[in-house]
Amino acid sequence: MNLVLCYCGSSKKFEDCCEPIIHGITKAKTAAELMRSRYVAYVIHDANYLMLTTHISQRAFYTKSEILHWAITNKWLKLEIIKSTENTVEFKAYFLDSYLKKQTHHELSTFIYEDEKWFYKDGIFF
Repeated sequence: MNLVLCYCGSSKKFEDCCEPIIHGITKAKTAAELMRSRYVAYVIHDANYLMLTTHISQRAFYTKSEILHWAITNKWLKLEIIKSTENTVEFKAYFLDSYLKKQTHHELSTFIYEDEKWFYKDGIFF
């Protein structure tokens, strides 16, 4: 039995939180749930999930190899959800860069609900 707590910072086990969403067993019910699962996808280096959960109108701006490189190059430490609305999530993702320097990615992300699924659309970076 997997007793690892979810990387998204919830107090749930990974297998009961983001893992079923990432593996397509369940769907994210909210934009915040999708945000959390996308953060976890960076932690576990799942570029396929990140591409699939990016809105189709935005996919041309990303490549799986770029996403995977960003995910692998950094050591992800913690996710902090600052606030969320129905279709936005402001968060900070803390990580160590390739030089082991502490960094913070602060973003206000916008999400779209379409075809009974949530998708990442874009973000404003602080």
